[in-house]
Amino acid sequence: MALCHIHPSATLRSLSSSLPNSQWRPTVQRQQQQNVRQPYITSQTATGPEGPPGPPGVVIVEEITDTTATLSWTRGLDNHSPISTYNLQARSPFSLGWQTVKTDPDPVTGDMESAMAVELSPWVEYEFRVVASNAIGTGDPSTPSRKVRTKEAVPSVAPSNVSGGNGRRHELVISWEPVSEEFQNGEGFGYIVAFRANGTRGWKEKMVTSADATTYKYRDETFPPLTAFEVKLGVYNNKGDGPFSKVVIIHSAEGEPREAPTDVKAYSISSSEIRVTWKLFNPGPGKPRGYEVSYWKEAGQEESGEKRRTVKNETAMVLTGLEGNSVYLITVKGFNSIGQGPASAVVTAKTRKSPPAQPPSNLMWIQEGNNISLSWDPVKAKDNESDVIGYMVLLKQEGRGHIQVTRTINPSTMLSLPEGGTYIIEVHALSEGGEGAFSSQIRVVTSSGVRAKSSQCSVHCPTWSLTWTVLILVLLVPSASW
Repeated sequence: MALCHIHPSATLRSLSSSLPNSQWRPTVQRQQQQNVRQPYITSQTATGPEGPPGPPGVVIVEEITDTTATLSWTRGLDNHSPISTYNLQARSPFSLGWQTVKTDPDPVTGDMESAMAVELSPWVEYEFRVVASNAIGTGDPSTPSRKVRTKEAVPSVAPSNVSGGNGRRHELVISWEPVSEEFQNGEGFGYIVAFRANGTRGWKEKMVTSADATTYKYRDETFPPLTAFEVKLGVYNNKGDGPFSKVVIIHSAEGEPREAPTDVKAYSISSSEIRVTWKLFNPGPGKPRGYEVSYWKEAGQEESGEKRRTVKNETAMVLTGLEGNSVYLITVKGFNSIGQGPASAVVTAKTRKSPPAQPPSNLMWIQEGNNISLSWDPVKAKDNESDVIGYMVLLKQEGRGHIQVTRTINPSTMLSLPEGGTYIIEVHALSEGGEGAFSSQIRVVTSSGVRAKSSQCSVHCPTWSLTWTVLILVLLVPSASW
C-alpha cells in the first residue's frame, strides 16, 4: 500500500483553517508519531522466518573464449539471512548433468554479481547457472543461460593406447584409441601417424583425416616380417598441430603361415572315425595359431568336402560322422589371424566296415542267488560288415545311473549282482567297425540275502531251449526231492 508523505507545516495550516484551536493539536502529534513508526518496508527489512536464498536472476554470458566464460546475474531474495557465496555450474553434452566449475575469483562471495568460469574445454557447447548459499543453506539454482560454444583452440590431448601388429605380410598395422569429441578442440580434426624403422633417422608422417579413425596400415614389400618400428601418433585441427603420444615399438606383420605341416598320417579307428596326425613345421614368421583339416570321399571333389579346425595349436584330430567302408582324402594346413598357409600333401584312409547289424539273440540266463550265468547265440557278420571280435554286457540297476560293463570274447559270461533289486541286462557285439546293435533287455529280480535257485529263458529263445532248461533243473534239484 502506497504511503503519502505530508509536510508537517502544510498539515498544520490545513488543519488550523478548519478546526478550533482545541481540536487540531493532538491529531498532528499522532500523525507525526505514525510517520516515525512506519517507514518504507522492503524485503531486506521485513520480518519473517529465515531460510536459504531464492534463485538468482537471469544468467548472462557476457564474454566467451576458448577456455573461459564471463557470467553475470542479479541477486535473488536472501530470505532474511545474508548471501555468503555463489556456486557457478555448467552443463555440456559430455558431462553427467550439472557440474561445478572453477571460477575467478574463487570463492565468489555474496556481494558479487559477476564472475568468470575457467578451465572449460575449447569448442564445446555449454549452459551455465548460478546457485546462492547463506548460513541457513543452499537455495534453488537460477534458470540456465542460453547455450554458448567456447572458441576453437589447438588440440591438447594426444591419442592413447597406441599399439599394433598382425596384418598381412609386409604390412605395418598401427591402432589407437580415438580422441573424444570433447577434446578435439575444433573443426578439421585428424591424426598424424609418424613411424620409422627402429634405429633409423627421419620420421615418415601420414595424415589420417577422419576423427573417428582407429587404424592405419602401411605396406612396404622391402621390409621383412616382424621388423621393429618406432611409432608415435599426433593430432591436429584447423587451429594447428597438437601433441604426439609417447613412442612405442610395433612390429610389422609376420604374415600367414608359409610352410605346410609335415608327416601327415591318417588311419581308421572305426566305421565312422579317422584319426589324423601331423608335425609342426619350423617356427618363425607366420607361425600358425591352429590347423584346418580338409577331407572328402574318394569319388568326390575337395570343394564339396568338409573342413574342421583345431581348438588350439594341436597336432591331431579325430574326424567323426564318416561313412563306413569308404576311402577319404585328407589334407592339413596351418592358419593364423592373417590367413591360411599352404596345404600338405594328400593322404588317404579307409574307414572300417560297419559293425554287425544283427543283435545277440536267444539270451539264456541261470540265476543262483546273486550270481547270473548268461549266454547267447554268436553273432555272424555279413560280408559288408566287420568281423566280431567280442561282446559287451551292460548291467544296470533300476533307479541308479551306474552301469557295470563286462567284456568277453565268448558268447557267455558270469555276472555278480552286488545287492538285491531289479537289474536290466543288455548285450551287443564288438567289431573293428565299432559296437553292434543291442540285444533285447532281460530283467532280473533279486532279494538281498536270499539264495534261491532258478533258471529262465528270454522271449527270444527257441523252443528247443526249453528242453535244456528242464535238464538243468533236473541236475540242480537233488534226487531225494523226486
